Amino acid sequence: MANIPPSDQLLSIGRIQSAYGIKGWVWVYSNTDPTDNVFAYAPWYLQLGDSWRQIDVLDWRVQGKGLVCRLDGCTDRNAAEALHGAVIWTAKTNLPDLPEGDYYWSDLVDCHVWTIDNQYLGLVDSLMETGANDVLVVKPATGSLDRQERLIPWIPEQVVTSVDIVGRRITVDWDIDF
Repeated sequence: MANIPPSDQLLSIGRIQSAYGIKGWVWVYSNTDPTDNVFAYAPWYLQLGDSWRQIDVLDWRVQGKGLVCRLDGCTDRNAAEALHGAVIWTAKTNLPDLPEGDYYWSDLVDCHVWTIDNQYLGLVDSLMETGANDVLVVKPATGSLDRQERLIPWIPEQVVTSVDIVGRRITVDWDIDF
């Protein structure tokens, strides 16, 4: 049994959707951009409920508008169906280093968001991709200004004035009534 890295060293990159065919292939939903990058981050660690295991991708391809792959030890439809819903994780060390000022979305989740005049808005819950720019979804947290969820555009230097990943703090130039 392979050693699974601690959860703070892992990043969810997708999930197993369902079986594909009768030879153990599975449909994969990818959180990566582009979607086929999910196959570049090996090895995979599959989580199904409380069960974890390391697994290797033996083969993969684009199938229609989706992705399918064959996993080591998954040789028939029954084995593939047993993986339905498994979350695909990889070690954060598998990700390429980013240039200064660029961040992985996963690094921003759970950061505390403060205004430039030191009002606490809450925690980054998630991010959304929109046509114009990405958006921080900020949920209220203990000690936050109010109980309002806020959608704050990710516009560096204009709206997002500073990011401290180590300190888990993002400062924004944002009107609290907006």
